[in-house]
Amino acid sequence: MADLRMLGELERKVLWLGTWMIHNANHLRDNGDGLKVGGHQASSASLATILTALYFHALRPEDRVAVKPHASPIFHAIQYLFGNQTREKMENFRGFKGVQSYPSRTKDVDDVDFSTGSVGLGVAQTLFSALVQDYVQAKGWKPDMPAGKMVALVGDAEMDEGNIFEALLEGWKHGVRNTWWVVDYNRQSLDAVVREGLWARFEAIFRNFGWDVVVIKHGKRQQAAFAEPGGDRLRDWIDACPNQLYSALTFQGGAAWRKRLMDDLGDQGPVSALIGRRSDSDLAALMGNLGGHDLPSLIEAFEAARGHDRPVCFIAYTIKGFGLPLAGHKDNHAGLMTPAQVEGLRAAMNVRPGHEWDKFEGLDFDEAAVQAFLDTVPFTRRGRRRFTAAEIAVPEALDFAAQPSMSTQQGFGLVMHEIGKSGTALAERIVTTSPDVTVSTNLGAWVNRRGLFAKEAMADLFKAERIPSTYNWEFSPKGQHMELGIAENNLFIMLSALGLSHSIFGERLLPVGTLYDPFIERGLDALNYACYQDARFLLVATPSGVTLAPEGGAHQSIATPLIGLAQDGLASFEPAFVDELAVMMRWAFAYMQRSGQGEPDGSTWLRDATGGSVYLRLSTRSLEQPRREITPQLAEDIVNGGYWMRRPGPNAQVIVAYTGAVAPEAIEAVGMMAEDRRDIGLLAITSADRLNAGWTAAQRAREGGTAHATSHVERLLEGVPSHCGIVTVIDGHPATLAWLGSVHGHRTRSLGVEHFGQTGSIAELYRHNGIDARSIAASAEALTPGRPIRTLRAV
Repeated sequence: MADLRMLGELERKVLWLGTWMIHNANHLRDNGDGLKVGGHQASSASLATILTALYFHALRPEDRVAVKPHASPIFHAIQYLFGNQTREKMENFRGFKGVQSYPSRTKDVDDVDFSTGSVGLGVAQTLFSALVQDYVQAKGWKPDMPAGKMVALVGDAEMDEGNIFEALLEGWKHGVRNTWWVVDYNRQSLDAVVREGLWARFEAIFRNFGWDVVVIKHGKRQQAAFAEPGGDRLRDWIDACPNQLYSALTFQGGAAWRKRLMDDLGDQGPVSALIGRRSDSDLAALMGNLGGHDLPSLIEAFEAARGHDRPVCFIAYTIKGFGLPLAGHKDNHAGLMTPAQVEGLRAAMNVRPGHEWDKFEGLDFDEAAVQAFLDTVPFTRRGRRRFTAAEIAVPEALDFAAQPSMSTQQGFGLVMHEIGKSGTALAERIVTTSPDVTVSTNLGAWVNRRGLFAKEAMADLFKAERIPSTYNWEFSPKGQHMELGIAENNLFIMLSALGLSHSIFGERLLPVGTLYDPFIERGLDALNYACYQDARFLLVATPSGVTLAPEGGAHQSIATPLIGLAQDGLASFEPAFVDELAVMMRWAFAYMQRSGQGEPDGSTWLRDATGGSVYLRLSTRSLEQPRREITPQLAEDIVNGGYWMRRPGPNAQVIVAYTGAVAPEAIEAVGMMAEDRRDIGLLAITSADRLNAGWTAAQRAREGGTAHATSHVERLLEGVPSHCGIVTVIDGHPATLAWLGSVHGHRTRSLGVEHFGQTGSIAELYRHNGIDARSIAASAEALTPGRPIRTLRAV
């Protein structure tokens, strides 16, 4: 009972701090531009009791939590009481470098486990993180680490997000364990009141996927009332009450409750007496005593679930805006309390003016008792829970079985196969995953050697029955490939979970995910989310552009190079040749592990010390491979974004800059033009992303006073005569390379693919899109008028 009293006081405290944080940002702090700052006082209030029960009682240090985005102020208030958040940052809620609008692993200073804000993705992340926990434990790397609960606090309207149900299906396939999803069933969305009977649909869905479902609907006060004479009729009325009516009566208060209950249930007998024994305020408190606002009911439910590892969905009935004047109103989602309402809440909370931010102000316990309680909370007994892990050594070079003609997709499979054959730490820590395109993205040889992961061994029945097959699909705890169904959202959230293993579980994994390049756009929100969390992974996408020509427009990508160029936290490369690819992969496995801080590199002006994820855009098009030695300088240029295949001379009239699978066309065009154009150059762009990022960073540095700042692309182009034109070509959107002319002011013509493709051969589609050798040469002639190119004239 003493603990419950303390928890009740802390519940009131975090509700006050969260509400005041939003009020201060919108009504007291000068924001300079007059824009509404916002915040979600009502959405925060509906989770105050649940978060109190979890953080101050139920959670353990090994547990991880994704907090409903709109409950961010309550979460930060709890962290403030734990000493993990500062008053200064809370006073600057939603301000520059203050507490973030939604919990962020990378932007907030307190103990955020999973970023949330892109609705639904944080929920799914907890499921995939539970699968990663199983993977780490199956390897025996953490024999003493207890399994934690991966907990998501979910708004009921958030359950409309399709990625949640895609994740549920994948979790069922993999036998997900130790996952709790707590649905804040306040029956209101941003715009409306949710449909009747939605909870029953939720319950059926979760049970069908093998989850336990715990409905926390009635608090102890309601349960006691139900035990009184006439209480069964009150319970039946509550259970049948439409959502809109319950919300409206909650907002109207005790008198409205009394009138409605008497009109519907009054019998001049037991039910009337049950209602009559309570004042208006007591009646309002009774009807508001739903399970999600009742600490004893929540604690019982969480303690019971702690005793097993089955996944659990808790459907906790709540009231949006509970404890505030906004409670129950259908417009309360983005609504703000007035200054007068906040003053009324201040009085109810016993908070003195000028002491609004004091940690212990208004509590019915002395400071020492509260601090002693906070010091013994199980969740915080091991301190901060952001782990680090040692870096995995990466060989100086990655081998592959070279062939005279190869595609980069084939080369990727060969490099992975060679890694898989080795007994290195690198091979042991790589984990691959793919949305049902493992074979068609050339991961088959790796999986044959390293196996598929499952918590329990499962034999390959084709092998057992002696049926010939190219692939050996054996599942076991030793396996290193996580098989996924056809859902790109699941791929990216899985990569996010795997790519945070070093921080969440203290064990480094090097995730490699493969998919079809055009289908990046299916999971783009989840990819952005993974990068925002600073998860580390290698994304291998193939085939690029229109090179899978017979497949048609649905399997051809246009905009993905621009995604690689623009996506923060993701270094993008597009090799033409396999020796380039091997250099990129070697660099990527090291880059994924970096976590340094500091200034940009003085040569490239890239922030390579901070590390990040990597995207490789590959092709199924087989190209003749160059016979050359990859010198240290060439390897450095490949990683930095480009190198000269043919350096231009001082009288160059045109250079061709190409990326990826169009290398043969670029080379052929340069050969055609070399008969009539002197000193022509051929520039291989291996990463438009890194060239552009270095260039913009160097410009910014010069503007800031660092006069010597020069990027890699500026050095590449500094010897190109000012009268020289640049023709760029890529099997993707031409804007990817169109900026090259701005580096030193050269006239530029950019070629690429701008429209949905169609079926055909590569030669036909390249001609159709104007990226074949003749089109490149024709663009060069138009760009540098003078003597016509002989080959074009002859035709």
